[in-house]
Amino acid sequence: MFALVGLEYYLSIKQQKKLYHGKDFLASSVIGFGNLFVNALTKVGIFYIVVICYNLTPWSVPHTWWSYLLCFLSLDFVRYWSHRISHVQRFWWSTHVVHHSSTYYNFSTSFRLSWVQHLKLVFFLPIFMLSFDPMVFIIIHQLEILYQFWIHTELIGKLPKLIEYIFVTPSHHRVHHAVNDNYIDKNYGSTLIIWDRIFGTFQEEKEQAIYGITNPVNSFNPVYLVFHAWGDLLMDIKKRPNMIWKILFESPTAWERGGNKK
Repeated sequence: MFALVGLEYYLSIKQQKKLYHGKDFLASSVIGFGNLFVNALTKVGIFYIVVICYNLTPWSVPHTWWSYLLCFLSLDFVRYWSHRISHVQRFWWSTHVVHHSSTYYNFSTSFRLSWVQHLKLVFFLPIFMLSFDPMVFIIIHQLEILYQFWIHTELIGKLPKLIEYIFVTPSHHRVHHAVNDNYIDKNYGSTLIIWDRIFGTFQEEKEQAIYGITNPVNSFNPVYLVFHAWGDLLMDIKKRPNMIWKILFESPTAWERGGNKK
């Protein structure tokens, strides 16, 4: 991944594109290394949960070639909905906002993953309960995560129509990371873009994306980038304790735009 980051940086300089910013890249890298440390702990936990569910359920999906396909479709479907929910409710947005906080869009942006993003494991319980072979689940899960890396770039344009129709591409994901009015809350797909087409959240890339969040953070402090939304959330609850449920699960976009107007 770092080799590809180096290549992208070289090509951006050669093509005179300002795709990287020193402090922004450093912040993304520190957040990424922090996430690697957290993952070292949580992935072991995830594996044990999968094994426990596999042993406890009276059913199981046999380890065959089609079980990989079924696991991929099931997991990608759930990833679409967990991602979508994390954009429309402030509590879950707080576990995801760091990924969108950069005003740059490059391979290193994929490193910006919240250190508390695994709270969203609750959405994956139905997949655990399907009782796939643990090795099938872990392989598919890891492939889904690795897929996210290459779609964070401006150097890859639109791909052949069939690929663009079925899979998430850099073009689709640029839309997802943008704050343009037509692009906000679109293209939630993880590996397959067909879920967005089915559930009405697809948006084709037409204009240049403007990256970041609607209420910019204006900081390169990795700890602040990861936790600033939690601080805002707790402050709002402290000010309006009688509206805690609404604050936790209202639209983060509406809240950010409201803060921006103030």
